[in-house]
Amino acid sequence: MILDVKVEGLFYHSVLHEGREWAHYGRFVALDRPRRIEHTWVSEGTRGLESVVTLTFEPEGNRTRVTLRHAGVPDDDFGRQHREGWTYVLGAIEDRFAKGRR
Repeated sequence: MILDVKVEGLFYHSVLHEGREWAHYGRFVALDRPRRIEHTWVSEGTRGLESVVTLTFEPEGNRTRVTLRHAGVPDDDFGRQHREGWTYVLGAIEDRFAKGRR
């Protein structure tokens, strides 16, 4: 993983999925801590097109509501698989933080 968390900073990481490596990369567009992160997203799943991921964080009591919007993803099988991927990632993050509350 390469991660330079600043506006215009770049990131790169790869994920092993279904027996092969999938590269993902982009740049940070906005960092409004602690409320919002916005970055571009390019992968084979976007057909090499630059899409935009926006994460917002809203306090709800002692918890945080995380909303993820991924815009500009192609309307095809690869593009639609991003929903499954993001659901998995957000679930893993939720599980990790839930363990810290015990």
